[in-house]
Amino acid sequence: MTDPLPRLVAALADRYRIERELGQGGMATVYLAQDLKHDRKVALKVLKPELAAVIGAERFVVEIKTTAALQHPHILPLFDSGEAGKRESGEGVFLYYVMPYIEGETLRAKLDRETQLGIDEAVRITVAVADALDYAHRHGVIHRDIKPENILLHDGRPMVADFGIALALSAAAGGRMTETGLSLGTPHYMSPEQATAEKLITARSDIYSLGSVLYEMLTGNPPHVGASAQQIIMKIVTEEAAPVTKLRKAVPQNVADAVAKSLEKLPADRFATAAEFAAALGNASFTIAGGSSSGMA
Repeated sequence: MTDPLPRLVAALADRYRIERELGQGGMATVYLAQDLKHDRKVALKVLKPELAAVIGAERFVVEIKTTAALQHPHILPLFDSGEAGKRESGEGVFLYYVMPYIEGETLRAKLDRETQLGIDEAVRITVAVADALDYAHRHGVIHRDIKPENILLHDGRPMVADFGIALALSAAAGGRMTETGLSLGTPHYMSPEQATAEKLITARSDIYSLGSVLYEMLTGNPPHVGASAQQIIMKIVTEEAAPVTKLRKAVPQNVADAVAKSLEKLPADRFATAAEFAAALGNASFTIAGGSSSGMA
């Protein structure tokens, strides 16, 4: 199989100078590039060819416009998107999107190094991400792929990346994502409704995913682990997660209760909004025990 990089470099030469590969995910390869027009470093994400083939350029570009409209201090903005390469070449076009290049690390890299975070820091990161989610949800955008890899830490400030990209991909593919063999979402952080491929995914799915990320920041592992994606998905659908206080006694009861509520199997039993989740994390009197909730549940 020929290396597509020289073709990509040539196709984007008038706009971006690709410097090096930064990494690969399930959906895209990320390059550090120089934006020639604006003289700035950017992260250029190029969709995997098999994904690009299923989606098609026109639909991808249309769907991703929703993401471009999001402006929030904890959301990594979308600078540009489009297609590159000649369709008549027979080799397929590149579908790409461009975001700021952030000096820093992902939450995944931090967790890989530290395993567990301080309780105050874990809550602070979660509240910032919840604020970003609440803003996006009020603008009709659901992330669908909240996970430590998509949370960047820029001078300690959380920035959510790839906002709405999963939505753009699933909408553009018209429900044919399974044909690519690529999963939209990471099993460990999928909500039960995502895991069972329900058609209707609401804001409460993102709340579940964020609760799973907080669970890992506090305990060192996501709520459910397994030897395979299928095993993890089965646990997400059928098993209750162990209370965080069982794994880390120092976690305040209101934080543990907020995590438990965010991880409810039924979407209707979770927080109605990400703002409510954030508020519960900051409210020492929040509880879900015996129906004596503070009224925020």
